[in-house]
Amino acid sequence: MLIFLIPFFLFAYFKKDPVKTTRFIRFSRTWMDIYLFLVGCPLKVSGREHFQNGKNYIVVSNHNALIDVPVSSPGIPGGNKTIAKASMAKIPIFGLIYKTGSILVDRKSEKSRRDSFAKMREVLDMGLHMCIYPEGTRNRSSEPIKTFHDGAFRLAIASGKPIIPMIIFNTRKANPPDKGFFLLPVKLYLHFLPVVDILPDETVEELKGRVFAMMKNHILAN
Repeated sequence: MLIFLIPFFLFAYFKKDPVKTTRFIRFSRTWMDIYLFLVGCPLKVSGREHFQNGKNYIVVSNHNALIDVPVSSPGIPGGNKTIAKASMAKIPIFGLIYKTGSILVDRKSEKSRRDSFAKMREVLDMGLHMCIYPEGTRNRSSEPIKTFHDGAFRLAIASGKPIIPMIIFNTRKANPPDKGFFLLPVKLYLHFLPVVDILPDETVEELKGRVFAMMKNHILAN
C-alpha cells in the first residue's frame, strides 16, 4: 500500500511549504484511515473542536508506541509537522515520506537539538501546527505518563503559541514495545484536550507542570 501511494505523495513533495506539508497531511489522513481499518485498528478522534480556524498550535502528546507518529500526525486538523528521530528517515521508501512531515533531530547532537528548535519556530511562523512528544521517548514504564522535557514549553513561551494537549489511547496494546512495527487489532482513540494559553510571566516549569497534570489526570480518568 505504501508503494502504491508514493505517486500521490510526490504530488506534494516538490511543492514549497506550507503547501507541501498541508497536502502531505491530507494524503496521510486518507492513507492511515484505510490502513488502520484494514489491519483492524480503526481510529476514533475527538476534541477537534478545540482547534480554531486561522490559528495554529503546539500540540503535545503522550508517546507509547512506534505507531504514535503516523496515527497522531494525520489526526491533527490541518497541516502539521512532528518532531521525530533522524534515524528513522534512513529507512528506504518510508524514510522519504517520514521526513516530509517531520522536523528531524539527532538527540545525541547538541547542534541538531538547537537547529530543531529554530526549525520548529519556522513551522509555527508558516501557520502550521507543531506536534511534540514531551516525554522524549516511548513510555515503557508502568506510569501513565513520563516526566516531560522542557522543549515544547520553551517553544510555546518563545513563540507565544498556545498548546493543545493530545492523548493517544491503546497504541501500546496494538503495537507492543517488544514486537517492533507489528500491529494487533485494537481500537485506537485520540483525544484533544482544551487549549492551554500561556499565562503572563509564566515560567517553563509552571507551564510544563500545568500541561502534565492535565494530561495525567485525563489518562487516569479514562
